[in-house]
Amino acid sequence: MAKNLVIVESPAKAKTIEGYLGKDFVVKSSYGHVRDLAKKGLAIDIENNFKPEYAVSTDKKSVITELKKLVKEAETVWLATDEDREGEAISWHLYETLKLDKKDTKRITFNEITKPAVQRAIENPREINQELVNAQQARRVLDRLVGFELSPVLWKKVKPSLSAGRVQSVAVRLIVEREREIMNFTPENYYRVAGIFNKGNDTINANLAHNIGTDKEVEAFLESCKNANFKVTEVTKKPAVKNPSAPFTTSTLQQEASLKLGFSVSRTMSVAQRLYEAGHITYMRTDSVNFSDTAIDAAKEAIVKNYGDKYSNPKRYKNKNAGAQEAHEAIRPTEFGKQHVSMGSDEEKLYDLIWKRSIASQMSQAKLERTTIKIGAENVKDLFVAKGEVIKFDGFLKVYLEASLDDDEEDKALEGLLPDVKVDDKLDTDSITATERFTKAAPRYVEASLVKKLEELGIGRPSTYAPTISTIQKRGYVEKKEREGVERNYQVYELKENKLDQKTATEITGRDRNKLSPTDIGMVVTDFLVEHFGRILDYNFTAKVEQEFDEIAEGLKVWTEMIQRFYDPFHENVEDTLENSERASGERHLGEHPKTGEKVIVRIGRYGPMAQIGDTEGDNKARFASLRPNQSIETITFEEVMDLFKLPRELGTFEDKVVKANVGRFGPYVQHDGKFVSLKEDDPMEVQLDRAIELIKEKREEDAKKLIKTFEEDENMQLLNGRWGPYLKIGKKNFKLPKDAEPEKLTYEECVHISENQPKKAARGKAKKKAKK
Repeated sequence: MAKNLVIVESPAKAKTIEGYLGKDFVVKSSYGHVRDLAKKGLAIDIENNFKPEYAVSTDKKSVITELKKLVKEAETVWLATDEDREGEAISWHLYETLKLDKKDTKRITFNEITKPAVQRAIENPREINQELVNAQQARRVLDRLVGFELSPVLWKKVKPSLSAGRVQSVAVRLIVEREREIMNFTPENYYRVAGIFNKGNDTINANLAHNIGTDKEVEAFLESCKNANFKVTEVTKKPAVKNPSAPFTTSTLQQEASLKLGFSVSRTMSVAQRLYEAGHITYMRTDSVNFSDTAIDAAKEAIVKNYGDKYSNPKRYKNKNAGAQEAHEAIRPTEFGKQHVSMGSDEEKLYDLIWKRSIASQMSQAKLERTTIKIGAENVKDLFVAKGEVIKFDGFLKVYLEASLDDDEEDKALEGLLPDVKVDDKLDTDSITATERFTKAAPRYVEASLVKKLEELGIGRPSTYAPTISTIQKRGYVEKKEREGVERNYQVYELKENKLDQKTATEITGRDRNKLSPTDIGMVVTDFLVEHFGRILDYNFTAKVEQEFDEIAEGLKVWTEMIQRFYDPFHENVEDTLENSERASGERHLGEHPKTGEKVIVRIGRYGPMAQIGDTEGDNKARFASLRPNQSIETITFEEVMDLFKLPRELGTFEDKVVKANVGRFGPYVQHDGKFVSLKEDDPMEVQLDRAIELIKEKREEDAKKLIKTFEEDENMQLLNGRWGPYLKIGKKNFKLPKDAEPEKLTYEECVHISENQPKKAARGKAKKKAKK
């Protein structure tokens, strides 16, 4: 047996490292975290200085058994988990769980999985850094306390089954506040004026230096341009430089991958993890923009070889973030000489992005010449301005140009080569066009811009951005909505050949895709938390907590004392809110029913957003209707609510049975003969009988393919084809079939036997097998 046992988090990382170490080393994976706070109860002894109660995860027990066996056979155990706080905590949990001996245990870290880096780590082991472990413990304990105490408040005061999180709730608040900003925004119109001028065969496109406010002012300005003799009034040429961006941190990689590749934040991190574990890039959870001396030299060598000396400009970047860990490196390739990797399509695209950004960061500035031409005429009170930009030396632009989160094409300056003109050159006017434009509200967040905002506010750290954004969507507080937008008219005035024309044009405004929007429940919960737990949801307070975690990691604060200072006022706040606050439902009163005079409201109900006519107390029974997926309790109108109560709609009959369209807890559907068919694309207010019959028949065909066998002895017993293969269904219960069973041949008696003799804890056994692989 090998003398040395190396333990890492993932099988992929284990496989790569094993190739670098000799026969005296065996490398095994812990498959991530092996131990966490126990799931049952709070698992924190508040009275005993917040002592955590840890438990080995059920699906990791077989992993621990195997590792314990290997530990006994090894002379030295090397804990080689990731270099951040989470990685340090995993090593500590392994140390505690495996009951390792301090003198036989070594902690090693490396920020890239390459042979030299791994061998260097083996030569320079250290002990587990307890300060880093404590910072991670503090985060975990604090988040459990907040979730455990805050969630029951939401169950009682808002809606059952809700949950709250310290960082997640703050992220949702950002999205809610942006949505309200958009709702309350009133666009103002103005006119952008553009002129096309000619000098011989050359054309100059120029914009008026200032926008114009009203139709009257536009007409007056364009009238003044009739028969005007435009000429060049000023030409300026200035040298300029463009600098490369710093190498990638976790957040800038997430932003750029979103903009350039269309990757979600979680997808970017999964792909980066695979690249790291395969040894292609450095560690992907970092807030540093620093490169090691070795990396700077390697980048220089690659640049000189590929592009020449004049393109090389070795540079050290400094972090703007005071809390950044300079000892870590930015995300970069492990080999600058390797421009491409052979992996999956996602990995190849992301590696290409990382390689280009890293190389560009060590390249020369781009040298530009910026030209501005001003054009005017007598009796015309404003000047037209044309801007051009010419690249004199491309520098880093030969490799890479950073994307921008600003997607407003209209506000981008005119660029490109301008004709060679001199002051007083006379110009012919081709046309002058004034186009009505409208001011815009701040855009909704996309995942990338939310990460940027969280980082700016100091909320969260590289390891938390992706889980935070995934969690708020999974919990149903935030969703990515497709908005088709609405048609809007705008005015266009054109002056051509001294003739002024006006026309009305149309455009779609408000179209949105993949933008983060709060759900109704997200808005109601946020309002409740801001009102009653303002401190927890305060941006500065959340950032301060992150700083305290950093101070614990540096050994400047005792983690349990920090938790105590947080917990005492928080717990008091929870008790007070449970005792004294009103229920929150986001209720909005829209008016009275035109015939009965009953109140018409919208609110959050047990199953989500709903409309209500009448009171729940009194002689007359209140009527309820679920809101449709594209409706919100904040914006729905009285008329739209009244339309909801037109459901269910009777569409007619099919096979002598009534066909109805309705909206239920799980969305719109068609009902016929006791069966339900989901309406995925059709509107229940508009769907017609022929379409409903078509959907009913399609569903029957699907069900027929699904059905394997029925039994005369029990009409509730069926053998069906499911997503994971054939299974037995009796009433509402599903049963797994034995592996060797042939469903078509099973008898009624055999099915009864299968239902009564199901394997115990099948899911747990499955998880164990998976962990063993």
